[in-house]
Amino acid sequence: MSSSIKLSSPATREFWEIPVLFEDEHILALDKPSHLLVSPDRYDPARANLMGLLHRDIKRGASWVGNLGSSYLANAHRLDFETSGVILLAKSKPVLIKLADQFGIEKPSKVYVALVHGTPTEEEFEAAFKLSPHHAKPGLMRIDQDHGKKAKTRFRVTERFSRHSLLQCQLCTDRTHQIRVHLQRLKFPVVGNAQYGGHPLLLSSLKPNYRFKGDEPEKPLIGRAALHAVSLEITHPVTGASIRVESPWPKDLTVAVKYLRRYAMYDGAFTPPERGV
Repeated sequence: MSSSIKLSSPATREFWEIPVLFEDEHILALDKPSHLLVSPDRYDPARANLMGLLHRDIKRGASWVGNLGSSYLANAHRLDFETSGVILLAKSKPVLIKLADQFGIEKPSKVYVALVHGTPTEEEFEAAFKLSPHHAKPGLMRIDQDHGKKAKTRFRVTERFSRHSLLQCQLCTDRTHQIRVHLQRLKFPVVGNAQYGGHPLLLSSLKPNYRFKGDEPEKPLIGRAALHAVSLEITHPVTGASIRVESPWPKDLTVAVKYLRRYAMYDGAFTPPERGV
């Protein structure tokens, strides 16, 4: 297979060139872009999604399919619509089952980077709040210590800014929206994630004497939840070898951090999230 897969959706006039991060005859790891669903949306089945586009191209024999070696392809886990980074696919049902078994145990194997509001006082901390679907907001999750499913996330501060921080997030369990809900409860919501208390990161809030361009609304430095699946470690389901797959930071996160480093360096003081977060 080539080093990337080109997918398109004529219905929505969208195009994606998705890098291949790892591949052998049993598994395929892709670098999922933000703003692309992994699987069909139960509330809007017509929206473009990664698995639907891949299966469509396999069926019609697209050029990238030539070296795939299998007509079977299934995602072993999921990433949210706005989240970018490593997504792992299985090329057979037995491999899928073995991967699912690995992801089902409480062992940190997925690492994310998150840009959050506020500056934690501790270098490392964790959250172990149980989660369940939000009863009043379909598609969202909430803390539910009485009836929710066990969820645990470990966090480590990798860089601090005046009002924001970069965190490394390790999943010990893999629940829907786990990182975002846990960080909201800890009062360090993910930048750009309005559903769970985050606000956009604007250059005007960082750069002194920022000049607005006429009446045009300012575009955020990162226009989505600032969450990226940066690495994934597994035991190969067939060979038993230890496999680590890494995804480079996407451009929007790189740009946001560049401006934070330029205009918002950490001064050593604890900073809670901005008002309203």
